Amino acid sequence: MKIKNSNVLITGGASGIGKIMGRIALEKGAKSLIIWDINEQNIATTVKEFAAKGKVRGYRVDVGNIDAVRETYAITVRECGDIDVLINNAGIITSNKTFDQVDISEIDRTMRINALAPMYVARVMLPDMLRRKQGHICNITSAGGMLGNPRMAVYGASKWAAIGWSDSVRIELQEQKSPVRVTTITPYYINTGMFDGVKSPIIPVLKPEYVAKRIIRAIEKNLIFRGIPFGLHFIRFWQFVLPIPVFDFFFGKVFGIYHTMDNFTGRK
Repeated sequence: MKIKNSNVLITGGASGIGKIMGRIALEKGAKSLIIWDINEQNIATTVKEFAAKGKVRGYRVDVGNIDAVRETYAITVRECGDIDVLINNAGIITSNKTFDQVDISEIDRTMRINALAPMYVARVMLPDMLRRKQGHICNITSAGGMLGNPRMAVYGASKWAAIGWSDSVRIELQEQKSPVRVTTITPYYINTGMFDGVKSPIIPVLKPEYVAKRIIRAIEKNLIFRGIPFGLHFIRFWQFVLPIPVFDFFFGKVFGIYHTMDNFTGRK
């Protein structure tokens, strides 16, 4: 899918990798960049910052509210035109509590933003893409949706759900012989502030610019699945090959992944 001359909509596009992907899209000649975000101040700052790079519009919307999604989409299409590329990027993590300590409100909020919201947004936009026989949906999930990890059970559950949904939609479109494409992205921890405090002794925490560039490249190449870094593609292979205690030993003890969230503080 070409970014050039396309209307690109990014949820959570006013900060982190969402903002960086927006900048890259404009630099690649996007017809317009549409930012959906919950933070009005960040939206205003980003629109002003990117104004010289191309056409940018920002809308405050709670993507976990289906009524708000429907209403904002109608306004967006009226003011900006049809959406060619949707990047479902908005996501949250609320704490590093063990599951027995997690508040019910945290469960609801995490599942709503990380799992339900991408479905809401795509469900509203996909029919128009199918009608136009053009479009690309990119869903930013997480490596946490492929590997169980202590102190992020609810976050992991939300991302497992997102991965399963994303790939199922891809197969549905494939079976329909639709030209609309779906790309699923599963990055490791990214240094955007969202995972402040995370300690990863073997696998380095990823730089936002690096991740954003690879996501945009994956969209342009119509990739089905992109783990970042590439080694994440082999997680399921090792889960299949190794006995569970051996897998836990290597990934939990040797690589230290099972303790990465111990000192998590997150974005304030």
